[in-house]
Amino acid sequence: MFYPEDIVEEVRTKNDIVDIVSGYVKLQKKGSNYFGLCPFHNEKSPSFSVSPSKQMYYCFGCGAGGNAITFLMEYENYSFPEALQVLADRAGVELPKEEMTKEARAQADLRATLLEINKLAANYFYYQLKQPQGKLGYDYLTGRKLSDATILHFGLGFANKTSDDLYRYLKSKGYKDEILKETGLVSIEERGTHDKFWNRVMFPIMDVNNRVIGFGGRVMGDGAPKYLNSPETRLFDKSRNLYGLNYARSSRKKYMLICEGYMDVIAMHQAGFTNAVASLGTAFTSQHAMLIKRYTDQVILTYDSDGAGVKAALRAIPILKEVGISCKVLNMKPYKDPDEFIKNMGAEAFQERIDQAQNSFLFEIEVLKRDYNLEDPEQKTNFYNAVARKLLEFPEALERDNYTQAVAREQFIPYQELKQLVSRLSSRIVPGAEQTQPREEFSPRERKKEKEDGTRQSQRLLLTWLIENPKLFDKIEGIITPDDFREDLYHQVAQMVFDGHARGDVNPAGILNHFINDEEQYKEVAALFNASLKESLNNEEQKKAFSETVIKVRKHSLDEASRNASDIETLQKIIQAQSALKTLHISLD
Repeated sequence: MFYPEDIVEEVRTKNDIVDIVSGYVKLQKKGSNYFGLCPFHNEKSPSFSVSPSKQMYYCFGCGAGGNAITFLMEYENYSFPEALQVLADRAGVELPKEEMTKEARAQADLRATLLEINKLAANYFYYQLKQPQGKLGYDYLTGRKLSDATILHFGLGFANKTSDDLYRYLKSKGYKDEILKETGLVSIEERGTHDKFWNRVMFPIMDVNNRVIGFGGRVMGDGAPKYLNSPETRLFDKSRNLYGLNYARSSRKKYMLICEGYMDVIAMHQAGFTNAVASLGTAFTSQHAMLIKRYTDQVILTYDSDGAGVKAALRAIPILKEVGISCKVLNMKPYKDPDEFIKNMGAEAFQERIDQAQNSFLFEIEVLKRDYNLEDPEQKTNFYNAVARKLLEFPEALERDNYTQAVAREQFIPYQELKQLVSRLSSRIVPGAEQTQPREEFSPRERKKEKEDGTRQSQRLLLTWLIENPKLFDKIEGIITPDDFREDLYHQVAQMVFDGHARGDVNPAGILNHFINDEEQYKEVAALFNASLKESLNNEEQKKAFSETVIKVRKHSLDEASRNASDIETLQKIIQAQSALKTLHISLD
């Protein structure tokens, strides 16, 4: 649902950020801002700031930042419409109803009907489980040590042995065949009609809003397949949904546990590990990773300890890393899966294994080692070379060296020898690289990056100062314009800030709303408005720092312009401006 900018802004302005955040975080006033312990990462000293003037929050520890809307989105894992609705209700603002075309309305009505049927089916399966005909399924679940409370929590049920039982029930509710075919719950053919699921324990699959979108079924007896999922429907796409995510999204844990099946998820939740999810009868996909990324950037893989589980972990690791998720692997030996481990060892022992989970790269090295006979000198050498090649996956010198040390320690390989081997292999791959311990931390690329980071920091500082003290606009008039912020995002934000000043209303929290659909840009913009100097600077030092910052921003802009100058006349003007910059003095008095 798209909401007009003025509506979003009305809702935001009618909800004070301090009031919203203080409902979740204990805040103490310090100067003009409020501080508390960040709810988005573990910390002992408060680095989480809430600014009444900016109507923003920002953590100087983890970089989380935003306005009242995004706070609810991050803390409660709400979507934008959900967060906006909560704040609108709180402020007494009525949000406009979505206007749909006739076709869109028909599609929405169809989805609503399918959701309605799925809910009815889930209730029916649950009812059957508690009837005499469902005893087989109920005994199976209780035999797996599931409590009645857990069975109810996950809505587990039973599909009767009668092959058209659900079909007849849904027909009695007035649903037509053409709608029932859309659910994936029944097959309607010339030769007859039958249910998709029968003689199975049923697992309703819910989306993040707790709506039933599909089912999984475990056969009772020796039938095949052992596990059966709903087919792809208008509601159900197994590559874009995770079992248990509707509960895991609200967990206060900073990581998620990924496992293989329904019972593992349920067993872990029952034991208190409510941050567990599983893919739905399919290999882990990039869509799954992106879905998890919405809620956390840390994952622990708890796949089965057998060969198939190891392969699944090796497949998932690069997919998770690709979207920026840090990954560890849990060791469950001598048990096969989380369900079996918890039943035998208990929740406390499982938590210990979580705390000891292995770094995913070290896990990959451990698996790689299994392909070599280290008693054989030749194979041992081949293993060392394979390890060195894998270490080259890390482009940054510091990170690569950290992992080199860790692998050397774990695999009992002399550190210096392994480091030199990595360096030699690197020189073969990269023409012209040094043969002995290159000082990669000072590479041209990294020096350029350091310079770019310094430029961005200067621009962030300047924007923060201008927002916090609008009188400074007068000091930079004729010196700095939005065009001096050369990077696209920074220029866009600077233009909004300068335009806001011209109107007499610089609104950083409102500016943030423009970037709410792009997570990376949103974080960057939040940081733009929350740069800080050392508190120890006195007044004179701050004046000097402001002047130096203005000059840095302007100098970078002129340098960029000179590199892109297309004619002599333009270049001469730039050179004159660069010369004038050397004698520029900005007085704050």
